[in-house]
Amino acid sequence: MPIDFSGYWKMQSNENFEDYMKALDVNIAVRKLASFLRPDKEIIQNGNHMVIKTLSSLRNYVMEFDVGREFQEDLSGVDDRKCMTTVNWEGNKLSCVQKGEKPGRGWTQWVEGDELHLV
Repeated sequence: MPIDFSGYWKMQSNENFEDYMKALDVNIAVRKLASFLRPDKEIIQNGNHMVIKTLSSLRNYVMEFDVGREFQEDLSGVDDRKCMTTVNWEGNKLSCVQKGEKPGRGWTQWVEGDELHLV
């Protein structure tokens, strides 16, 4: 099994985040607000079961899933959408694909040294 992502991760930077949200057609109010936040991540991993908490001063978001198993993700508190999401291992990286009204959504996450990277 790949590496353990468990831990508390503090955001250091969010380069090009507003442009990314704009490309995904996230509304301008949400984009402006989100670009100022510096959310932390708390990750609890038990084998292939993951709980990823995104924590900020404005709102928190919890994503709980089993790697490799599709689930319905409710992002109504984030960017007001619902999608079918699958997260898979790609080596030591987690790769997320979100299927919904907008194609090409998702993310990749990995650890290098003591840093968590999210693209």
